[in-house]
Amino acid sequence: MLVIGVASFGGPEALTAHEVPDPHPGPGEVRIRVRAAAVSPTDTVLRAGGQPLRERRPPYVPGMDAAGTVDEIGEGSAWRVGDAVMAIALPRGEHGGAYAELLVAPDDSVARIPANTDFATASTLPMNGLTALQILEELHLQPEQTLAVTGAAGTLGNYVVELAKHQGLIVVADAADRDLELVESLGADHVVARGDDVAERIREFFPEGVDALVDAAVLNEKAAPAVRDGGRFATVRHWDGNPGRGITVHRISVPREYRSGHKLEFLRRWVEEGVLTLRVADVLPAAEAAEAHRRLEAGGVRGRLVLRF
Repeated sequence: MLVIGVASFGGPEALTAHEVPDPHPGPGEVRIRVRAAAVSPTDTVLRAGGQPLRERRPPYVPGMDAAGTVDEIGEGSAWRVGDAVMAIALPRGEHGGAYAELLVAPDDSVARIPANTDFATASTLPMNGLTALQILEELHLQPEQTLAVTGAAGTLGNYVVELAKHQGLIVVADAADRDLELVESLGADHVVARGDDVAERIREFFPEGVDALVDAAVLNEKAAPAVRDGGRFATVRHWDGNPGRGITVHRISVPREYRSGHKLEFLRRWVEEGVLTLRVADVLPAAEAAEAHRRLEAGGVRGRLVLRF
């Protein structure tokens, strides 16, 4: 099969096509004929050598989101050949990343794609959707409590805002001028200008600080002052700082959700019910993965770039 990966780490040009043996599912697993794989910042980190891959051999294949059709099933699998599915992939795991024509996945890392959704759109949901769910579970807020979201215009921020509003939270989110309409459409109660002074702007609405903050913009110590004493701070890039004032730091790690197919089912239903909005920025042939990485790293992409296989 064809995969898009790196033999040695580097810039976007390091991503090239490779032929590797076809994988086959074991008991309780399926093989997916990948039709679409979403491109995320995590993929660029892997490509550049920023993730340990001690148990993998080159080519190193990025990609944590896939959508396609089941084309082979292992013994005892609950899926059927021909099922249209989406899945989360672990580039550092046994089966590798999603930039591949064929992806083997455990049954419980797979869910049906949302109704009336194509493969490219469905591929934008698993990794960021599961991350957003883990964040809200970790923060364990109650309706009417306050949540701030930095990086709200990005895909993860989109999902956090929409799910938080679905849970009855009061949400303040940041946005650049050009993203104001997008972030307002997500349902945020208050929108503040993005930037290094975002904590000060959030405190204009909540002088005592918010109950919790999701730092999707990776502002770290610049965002933490927005949280009240004894509040909660969710970091998606494993910030190891200590904001003090009794604030609890929650370090979010989506690989923990690899076998959370039941949560993927929740996400699927929320898309079908209009709770979550999926956005595709562009669809490129898999052979143009390097260009997708260049565009993503240049910034300003709203919605996910998707590779077509």
